[in-house]
Amino acid sequence: MESGVFLGGGGEGYGEKQYLALKYANRHGLIAGATGTGKTVTLQILAEGFSAAGVPVFLADVKGDLSGLAKAGHAEGKLHDAFATRNATIGFDDFAYEAFPTVFWDLFGAQGHPVRTTVAEMGPLLLARLLELTDAQEGVLNIAFRLSDEQGLPLLDLKDLQALLVWVGENAKELSLRYGNVSTASIGAIQRRLLVLENEGGDRLFGEPALALADLMQQAPDGRGHVNILAADALMGAPRLYATFLLWLLSELFEELPEVGNPDKPKLVFFFDEAHLLFDDAPKALVDKVEQVARLIRSKGVGVYFITQNPDDIPEDVLGQLGNRVQHALRAFTARDKKALRQAAETYRPNPAFDTEVAIREVGTGEAVTSMLQEKGVPGIVQRTLIRPPASQLGPITPEERAEVLTGSRFAKTYDTPLDRRSAYEMLRDRAAQAAGEAERTEDEASEADDAEEEGREYNRARRYDPTPRTKPARKTTGKPRPSRYSAPNSIGEALGQAVLKELSGTTGKRLVRGILGGLFRAR
Repeated sequence: MESGVFLGGGGEGYGEKQYLALKYANRHGLIAGATGTGKTVTLQILAEGFSAAGVPVFLADVKGDLSGLAKAGHAEGKLHDAFATRNATIGFDDFAYEAFPTVFWDLFGAQGHPVRTTVAEMGPLLLARLLELTDAQEGVLNIAFRLSDEQGLPLLDLKDLQALLVWVGENAKELSLRYGNVSTASIGAIQRRLLVLENEGGDRLFGEPALALADLMQQAPDGRGHVNILAADALMGAPRLYATFLLWLLSELFEELPEVGNPDKPKLVFFFDEAHLLFDDAPKALVDKVEQVARLIRSKGVGVYFITQNPDDIPEDVLGQLGNRVQHALRAFTARDKKALRQAAETYRPNPAFDTEVAIREVGTGEAVTSMLQEKGVPGIVQRTLIRPPASQLGPITPEERAEVLTGSRFAKTYDTPLDRRSAYEMLRDRAAQAAGEAERTEDEASEADDAEEEGREYNRARRYDPTPRTKPARKTTGKPRPSRYSAPNSIGEALGQAVLKELSGTTGKRLVRGILGGLFRAR
């Protein structure tokens, strides 16, 4: 089937040319293999192929090597002769060096456009996993999100969530009657985990302008799909943040995109590198939802490709959804490795020409055992394949070249300048100041009334010539300390609690829906 994305071919001892059919590319895929066996190059050529076919791509650059997609390779490269030999062997006559339309993103904003989401869009389920909360702590976090939805208190960044948690703690008794136990100890634990997240730089993920999914699904003027590269080399220092962000992005795609059935080619291809991080220590409930998203998102026209060292890193139910597979070499040094190798071989449709288990163990760097979906979505017979060379530069571009790409990007005006709209933090701060001001005015009015009443008594005593000394009655008070007019405007006291509890009938929650992974999106 000579259509789709060309992966590579054979020569003596190898199989026929291998193509990843575009109409089956949304059936997901797997790129696996030990370190140094060529997974990154395979990812690079797949990104090139999809882009050339007009399909936008999103991928994470965990080692900093994939920025080379923005620059064409050249004949002076040290691997040029090896590339020429490989192309002659596999019959790749149309090979030419080429750069691809690339957009750089970076959660920390250093090597690409800042990529952000809001706390509300992340949702309590993924945020609880990111913060490594217990079940009790996750329950309190869900209550906070529920209050945010009901009262119209937008949670945009971490300070919004921190302010709301302070208010929840101060009103724990009242809220426990309606929502169940709200433990101040749990609130304190969540606040400490938020502090740890801030120290890791995770607070930069939350804020505005939030990433618009449509901006990941653009084409260049020449019709090629944009290659969106997330700089993840620094992000890998916080692996749970990395995995949670990509899982959030995947869930947003699932919730927001319409059904398209079986398109001729995907609307977007999503590469999830270091995929084991998604499933390490993940609760079964989360794994089940990931499997559900993987099963259903292909009808939205999105192909998901997991990259990992061993297929055993992917849960079996998820692995069963991955129809297109590129298996680089696996090394079997231990009994566990041998078992994993045998299990990996058993997932392929056998080829009578060779033993799949032996082939997976023996293929060299730049070679792979491949199986692509064929007509009617049937897995193809496993083949030994020489992977084709990339047309773009192999290895990273320079910081100056990256800066040039960023300067010319049309997304710079949209994302490079942060916004800080009025949200939960400002609303709660203003309500606290308003409640304190009202309490002060009430006390002043009571004081003035007391003074007027006392003056009346003095006048009456004078008229009656009453010589009995009278003591001035004690001023009426509310039983609460009088707030200072100079108190901090962001203090959230008991008076605020009474003011906010009257507003539990907000309408915002009626217009918003939480999706399969807890993320917030507007109902269509």
